[in-house]
Order: sequence, then C-alpha cells, then structure tokens
Amino acid sequence: MAGDLAGADRSLYPLAVRFATWNVNSIKQRAPRLLEWLDERQPDVVCLQETKLADDRLVELLGDELAARDYELAANGEAAWNGVAILSRVGLVDVERGLPGCPGFPHVEARAVTATCGGVRVTSVYVPNGREPDSDHYRYKLEWLEALRESLANRPPDTVVCGDINVAPTDDDVFDPASFVGHTHVTGPERAALADLQALGLRDVVRERWPNERVFTFWDYRAGMFHKDLGMRIDLILASDPVADRVEAAWVDRKARKGKGPSDHAPVIMDLDHAPDGDIGPVVPPPSAPSPRTGRLPQSR
Repeated sequence: MAGDLAGADRSLYPLAVRFATWNVNSIKQRAPRLLEWLDERQPDVVCLQETKLADDRLVELLGDELAARDYELAANGEAAWNGVAILSRVGLVDVERGLPGCPGFPHVEARAVTATCGGVRVTSVYVPNGREPDSDHYRYKLEWLEALRESLANRPPDTVVCGDINVAPTDDDVFDPASFVGHTHVTGPERAALADLQALGLRDVVRERWPNERVFTFWDYRAGMFHKDLGMRIDLILASDPVADRVEAAWVDRKARKGKGPSDHAPVIMDLDHAPDGDIGPVVPPPSAPSPRTGRLPQSR
C-alpha cells in the first residue's frame, strides 16, 4: 500500500522506549535535519505533521534512508498541504488513514494516520488551524476535533494521540494571554473540545510532569519570537493511563528549533520505562534569556 514500508508483524514488541512528535513544516525542506535528528535522538516511534508531500513522493524521498535506520513508515499525505506520518522501528501494523466520519473543507484532508506500534495504538494528528474565531475554518476545526474524540471513544487500553493540536490548553501555554485575545488556539470552544478529548482518559504527559514550568513548542518565524522565547505550547502527547504511568521523561527538544532552516515547531519527546538522557526536561536546552511573559503577536504589529 502506498506510504507503507512494511516488514514483519512486530506489533507484539514491548512498549517503545522513546516516542516523539514533530511538525516539520515540509518534510522535503526538513529532510536533512530530520535524518540528523533521528540519528541523534534515536526515537522508536515518531509522529510527523505538515509533511506536505504525497505518500509516493515521501517514500521516494526518504524510504531508503528510513529503512536503513530500521524504520517502517505509514503516511497519509497530499501534495503541498497538510500530511501526517508515523515512523516506527518497533513494528507498524493495522494502519488507518484519516478518521471515521471526518469533515472536510470542503474535501477530506490528510490530517490523521493511526497504527499499532509496539503494542500501542498511535495516532498522529494535524488539527486544523481555525484561522479566525467564528469563521468557517474555525467551525471545521471544532467538527474535526469532535470526529477525533468520537474515533477514540472505544480506544484500546494502550493509546497515544500526538501531534500539532493547534490548541494551547491553558493560559500558561502561551507567552502572554492578553496578546491572544480575539485569536484562535485559546478560545473557550477550542479548549473545551480538547478537554473533552482528554476526558476520555488521555493525559498531557509534558504538563503533568512539569505543571509549573514555562514550556512552548511553537515560535513564530517573525519578529525574533524564538530568541525571545515568545511561543505557544500547541504540540502535545496525550497518553492513556497504562502508557502515561510508564513515563520517565517528557520534554521539548528545543535544540531542533535552532540553527539554519528549522521548522517553526520543536519536537516533543516522551520516554517510557527508561530515559536515555535522564529526566532532563522540560525544555532542552532552556532559553538563555527568556523575555518577560508579555508582548504582541507578530500579526498584530
């Protein structure tokens, strides 16, 4: 099937040690950085978002490189927009692309892919942005989140849902709540939809481990937002109790956001059973001189 690099059925392998999620904002542009990061961090399961590449082109671009690193691939992509994928070196079976009953805008978009990896049912999601509150795209976002919740209502005991959720769960997850008034990502209906999803028994592993820390996963390219640490936490790993109870570390790999040609998102990492780097979070490396928790969004300038 297009988008799969299928090997032996390894779905009964033990739980993977390291999970990660990363919005790469064009895998074609980020391929060298992705491969370097895989070699450095050695994740067992990786959920990717905004691949912006059709499945066959993704296999053509990275299939051999991933196979050389023992990763299997499941992808749900489209040319130029959206796109999600799962990389796994602990087995990858029972792949499902999309969500049952998923709304479109107007057509169904490539925003979800699910597979069983090492005994864990893993879903990589790229939730619609919403654009402007009360817009058609905003209503589409809420409908999409409801379809995601319904798809997980009868989830297996061991479940992980991760990706670019495009919702900051609380005011603690944005650099300055006042700056976001009137914008998406922080409105009551969006946060309620995320809370309904978590009410299924899915725990926000980073916030649970670091309840009082300044943690962001996205920084706008403009206005020096990254260097000032004026960001948002919208990339989440949500895990069911059997998985979350095994977390030894959960952190944001800020190093991957640095340097030349980065994505505007940083990877989020969850270590189960054993933390190869120790409990080093919440943000690695931490900002050298974060700005005060005030400012303006670039688009409001």
